[in-house]
Amino acid sequence: MTVDDVLRETKGKVRGVIPPSIDVSDVEFEGALVVIYTKHPDKFAKNEDIVRQLAKMLQRRIAIRPDPSVITDTDTAERKIKNIVPKDAELTNIYFLPETGEVTIEVMKPGVAIGKQGILLNEIRKTINWSPKIIRTPPIQSKTVQEIRGYLRSMSDERKEILRKVGRKLHRGVSSGERFVRVTGLGGFRQVGRSCSLLHTQDSKIMIDCGVDVSSNNATTPYIHLPEVLPLETIDAVVITHAHLDHSGLVPLLYKYGFDGPIYCTPPTRDMMTLLQMDYLKVAAADGKKIPYSAENIRDVIKHCITMDYGDTTDITPDARLTLHNAGHILGSSIAHLHVGEGLYNIAFSGDIKYERTWLFNPAVNRFPRLEAIYVESTYGGRDDFQPTRKEATDRLKDIVQTCLKKKGKLLVPVFAVGRSQEVMIVLEDLMRNKKIPKVPVYLDGMIWEATAIHTAYPEYLNNKLRNQIFQKGENPLLSDIFERVDSHEMRQKIVGSSDLCIVLATSGMMNGGPVMEYFKEWANDKRNSIAFVGYQGEGTIGRRIQKGWGEIPLNIGGNIVNVKMNMNVETCDGFSGHSDRRQLLNFINNMSPRPERVIFGHGEESKCLDVSSTVHKKYNISTAAPMNLETIRFV
Repeated sequence: MTVDDVLRETKGKVRGVIPPSIDVSDVEFEGALVVIYTKHPDKFAKNEDIVRQLAKMLQRRIAIRPDPSVITDTDTAERKIKNIVPKDAELTNIYFLPETGEVTIEVMKPGVAIGKQGILLNEIRKTINWSPKIIRTPPIQSKTVQEIRGYLRSMSDERKEILRKVGRKLHRGVSSGERFVRVTGLGGFRQVGRSCSLLHTQDSKIMIDCGVDVSSNNATTPYIHLPEVLPLETIDAVVITHAHLDHSGLVPLLYKYGFDGPIYCTPPTRDMMTLLQMDYLKVAAADGKKIPYSAENIRDVIKHCITMDYGDTTDITPDARLTLHNAGHILGSSIAHLHVGEGLYNIAFSGDIKYERTWLFNPAVNRFPRLEAIYVESTYGGRDDFQPTRKEATDRLKDIVQTCLKKKGKLLVPVFAVGRSQEVMIVLEDLMRNKKIPKVPVYLDGMIWEATAIHTAYPEYLNNKLRNQIFQKGENPLLSDIFERVDSHEMRQKIVGSSDLCIVLATSGMMNGGPVMEYFKEWANDKRNSIAFVGYQGEGTIGRRIQKGWGEIPLNIGGNIVNVKMNMNVETCDGFSGHSDRRQLLNFINNMSPRPERVIFGHGEESKCLDVSSTVHKKYNISTAAPMNLETIRFV
């Protein structure tokens, strides 16, 4: 049976259930959805039983969309929305998504815009026939979020075609013959960097992550030239666990070389990885390195992204169903759980996990309906890798700041723009508000401000306590007046040359380049100043050399190698990491429900992968492995 036959049969079943009084203009596969277009969306809204009946009969998720002929054009719709939404709701933005018939309305006071028992929301729906969604206006407007939404709106026709193409591939049916499930490690095994795995079944090729190793000058890319990967057009889907470059940095390269399928991730991951990929190009150009792909390839990624919230489940190939769960690592980070075949095998890819409630996120999820195998990171899986608690880390940072400021020095904190910087910001704000450290300016340089703005656009991804603080009390520590954005080269030079005490959070986190180097060059020679590392420093990075106590640090300045003398105080403040330490990794596995039959370790230095793998096997009597890159494990 061809896809056209399946679609024809589906249309017949739909028309057989829906009463003749409801006009059905079209039925289409769009991604995993069966989309029913109708000139009477209000009649569907009144009769929810029809949709439930259809979903049960077709065993598919159903979406009801108004026929394009009955929806109001965007200009008129915008005007009508502004007339309906009360002035005191403080409307700030309206975003239309024509391919789904949805309109997002940003307001300062969502309750006022929705109206009692949703009366205003229903009025908007009836008046313009778009499906309205009311959200709270982010306190800092993110340029990235706005540009992505604007781009998707301008690409709505192309986007609809992409979704239809994905839908047709999804509904092509399952083949007969031997069933198998195998995973090949393409990068990030017995190393940190270039994470990439290929899940292969008789009907699917799914890539999980496609990162770049930013700390290496040689083997920076995953093994995507293997025969089982090529041609790239044969890959059905790519799943991105989170936005860090070692997991998402080379996704645009796939489009450069022929891939044209969907990317599955959470909405914040899409926005964050766009920000980081654009910056990656900028830094590569500034350092005179080969640029692996273009901004156009990044736009291809945005266009092909199918976003999912935590807990959503969707078919991504004819025999694989994906659910994303909170990983606790950074904003939108997820554990990708794949249900293969009708009950054949369940396998999860953890990405990077934090099994502890942090200042920003709830702990990683380790409860699944079914699970036979899981891939787990082991960045801090070594026998001595025990990190302080968040409270101990707070006390340590307090001591570092107090000591530095007492000596009339400046404190430089190299941070990753996404995750670590926001955690450090929350702690500094709390310490200054409670007068535990002196109140001095905290300058944010690099992408930190924009990354923070994206955090404020997705408050539902933050932990319960922080959400409550933001929504119920109206307090957002990320918006404190102690933080100042460094928005120009001139401002940076002024801070570098000033004698005023301050704290600077600057990217990049491992000191591979970026604005942090400007401060470091000028401040390294003064013993009153301090540098505090709050994140993992990869082997071979400048950050790791400073941590090891090198007396002189060779830097490439304008093509010349200059040795910078190290007199500044070097501090490491563990406990801010978004990775689980040894104890948390063991607890994550031990408390997992159901207990997996197999655990495969990657994303760690070789000794740590082997060590934690051996420990889990002995301690919990679970089959474990720590494969090398290019190894394939067959599960079924």
